[in-house]
Amino acid sequence: MNIFVCIKQVPSTNKVEVDEKTGVLKRDGVASKMNPYDLYALETALRLKEKHGGKITVGTMGPPQAQAVVREAYMMGADEGYVFSDRRLGGADVLATSYTLSQAIRSVGDFDLILCGRQTTDGDTAQVGPAIAEHLGIPHAAWVGRLEAAGDGVDAEQHLQNVIETVHMPFPCLVTVEQDICMPRLPSLKTARETAQRVVHIQGLDSFLDTDPVHYGLTGSPTQVERIFPPQSEVEHEIWEDAQAPKRLYTQLKKWKFI
Repeated sequence: MNIFVCIKQVPSTNKVEVDEKTGVLKRDGVASKMNPYDLYALETALRLKEKHGGKITVGTMGPPQAQAVVREAYMMGADEGYVFSDRRLGGADVLATSYTLSQAIRSVGDFDLILCGRQTTDGDTAQVGPAIAEHLGIPHAAWVGRLEAAGDGVDAEQHLQNVIETVHMPFPCLVTVEQDICMPRLPSLKTARETAQRVVHIQGLDSFLDTDPVHYGLTGSPTQVERIFPPQSEVEHEIWEDAQAPKRLYTQLKKWKFI
């Protein structure tokens, strides 16, 4: 089974500045990590490989420093990794991002299964995965809590709002997974040493089938952020130090109906 896993490097804190003109996060100098939801997608791929054999390729769209999350994927067991990095890809909305990733995946090869996390912590749209599948013209299932290879495809258990639905999809197909699908393994020190010299491939727009820059980045994004700003903090506090403090605290908690 030939599997491609979409991963992403996201800020490890929610205290990130935003460019007020473009609405794009200012990532320079901000500590980053692999998107937590992508860990579940990668673990799902690893378990399928262990059971059925095959190869796992990971890919991320981002700056060159996104190689760090590819190396983390190597330490977990991924076989090959790509960073799709080009200034012309920056500032993309959901549609442009999903189109970019569909072109990037096509440029790498043909895959039986594409796995994505449910969403990213810096976007929270949960739309990129299904949109990739639409660009590729392949079947897809979202919110999947169980996934099994079955014959010419996969059986996917979708955890929808009020029901659980099981669907069979033939290869090639795309699945976005939920957190409850499995528990991700920790990166292995042994694997880290074995993969320390493994190449991380870096490709830009010129490696895609569609090299027209109009279709990518800000210019290829039909939606634009009108205004974005950090939330206002309105935390109020009082300090009680007198002998009546316990009684005042009891009265206040009762007023708030905490007791």
